[in-house]
Amino acid sequence: MNDRWMADPSPDLDPPARTPEVRIVSEGETLLGVLHVPGGPGPHPVVVLLHGFPGNERNFDLAQALRRAGYASLVFHYRGSWGVGGTYSWGAVLEDAACVVAAVRAEPLVSTHRLDPSRLGVVGHSLGGFAALMTAAHDPAVRAVASVACFDFGAAARAGQADPAVRAGHLAMFDEDLLPLRGTSGAALLAEMETAGDRFSLAALAPRFAERPVLLLAGGRDTVTPPPLHHEPLVAAYAAQPVPGFRHVVLPTDHAFSDHRVALTREVVEFLDRHL
Repeated sequence: MNDRWMADPSPDLDPPARTPEVRIVSEGETLLGVLHVPGGPGPHPVVVLLHGFPGNERNFDLAQALRRAGYASLVFHYRGSWGVGGTYSWGAVLEDAACVVAAVRAEPLVSTHRLDPSRLGVVGHSLGGFAALMTAAHDPAVRAVASVACFDFGAAARAGQADPAVRAGHLAMFDEDLLPLRGTSGAALLAEMETAGDRFSLAALAPRFAERPVLLLAGGRDTVTPPPLHHEPLVAAYAAQPVPGFRHVVLPTDHAFSDHRVALTREVVEFLDRHL
């Protein structure tokens, strides 16, 4: 097993590793990101990391591990969050994710940071896991996608319509995490999810991955995206396709994979190594 992501690279690599700030304009707003560029001449395969709602966990440990493994990894904030201009919404998250995924395979980022646009992966957590699958499904240039503890908005909308208590729980969850966001409310986010309905269903995307690998990771103790609602139906849909290179794993951990970060990283790196 090659655990190169657990060791610092050779100090002789030229040019050395860098961590430049990256700014990408999406729908007129400037998104703020950080690119973790490996040492060496490249070109480096690139991974876009999509964080969840509202972005307390940004998976920088995973970004750093990916860099040690030889991948350039980008972490950024969506519109209307954490000081970035614009209005926050689920639709804006999807637009921003698609914009950033396009930007890392175009100039000037490709030549400036020695990126390989033909080896592009997307990895997301929670809301970011939803956005990763949605983005990759509509962008065939994404060669591999990993979704960690993804929040299936289509499934959540259906569950809320069937059970008022579930709907109230979604509203409370959205309401309690608004501080780093602007221009929205829990009620607005809930309404957007319900209006989208099956357009936000992740199981329906399975045919779009007929020729590309997918990794689905879940936490067995996850109470935010419990596997019976958010993971198991996706596994059934993607396994039925079938999706080549499909892998699904449930680890005994919580929504943030708090006590399984090494296991999470190993799963993601080994998956990308197989397919990028």
